[in-house]
Amino acid sequence: MANKITEDPRIDPRIKEQFKDIDFPELASSPSREEMLAKVDTEEGKIELMIYEAIFNDPALDEAISFEGLKNETIEIESQPDGNTIKLLNIRPDNEDELPCVYYIHGGGMEIGSCFYKLYQAFGRLIAHQNVSVIMVDFRNARVPSSAPEVAPFPAGLNDCVSGFNYIKANAKQLNIDPERIVISGESGGGNLTLATGMKLSQDGRSNEIKGLYALCPYIAGIWPLPENPSSTENNGIMLDLHNDHGAVVYGIEDWEKRNPLAWPGFAKEDDVKDLPKTFISVNECDPLRDEGINFYRLLRRANVEAQCRVLSGTIHGTDTMVLSCPEVSQETARSIAAFAAD
Repeated sequence: MANKITEDPRIDPRIKEQFKDIDFPELASSPSREEMLAKVDTEEGKIELMIYEAIFNDPALDEAISFEGLKNETIEIESQPDGNTIKLLNIRPDNEDELPCVYYIHGGGMEIGSCFYKLYQAFGRLIAHQNVSVIMVDFRNARVPSSAPEVAPFPAGLNDCVSGFNYIKANAKQLNIDPERIVISGESGGGNLTLATGMKLSQDGRSNEIKGLYALCPYIAGIWPLPENPSSTENNGIMLDLHNDHGAVVYGIEDWEKRNPLAWPGFAKEDDVKDLPKTFISVNECDPLRDEGINFYRLLRRANVEAQCRVLSGTIHGTDTMVLSCPEVSQETARSIAAFAAD
């Protein structure tokens, strides 16, 4: 697929410059999860991972956001109900103060990526510099392994995210975090898992344990294109080719067919969200996912959930976390997430 980023007059020139030499491949149709998994080691799969790594593991990210005054800790926990091991990355100011906590879930369509990628560590440091603790969960991906070696479909990733939340809630004192000020945040697939984790805790009568949900460019519709989401056509091909998206196949076709909102929050109804805590939805103007995020916000308001939504003009999918593209956008988002936890 041609790089539509450089052609769109709405997009910030700095983003165009960063992505000018990248041609995003058009993925061929794959009717089964097994075929998608088999493609990981093919030439097509290797090219996709190479492009992903070029963006998310750029060495310049180590220099972009200072390590000064922060400390990192990797924590291994057992996830339930499967008994598998996952890692949490704890980035926080180097002090013993009891701090608000941002529980962050990385993107990658629930299929790929890791919180240990340089981009997520840089964005985590940016948030932590706002005097909050940032704990990131490296859940099981559905297609390409994270630091968790297993790949597994829904609900594996969601179970890991809930388990990570349970761990930090139960160990708040040892982690020096305020158990009353924990917010869940994430972008793209992590935005899906942010909202899904909130709904799962709500189903279990535990919404009061979360201070709030902050979802960036959430990947939640499960079906593309949709007429109620004009951006899924208007912006298709700007980084994401939703019309050839295989997320439902690899993440779990059975739950897509059931329209399970825990797998795809875009299927949620008012009853599914009515008990959620305050929620902030942030979307990018030039993102195919823009309108599914906006429409989830509107669902929240219809359900009388305290909610806000913003549209970041001139940005593409995930610009908030890409600290090299538009640093003031990333800085403002980091401040906003930290304030959402601290207020």
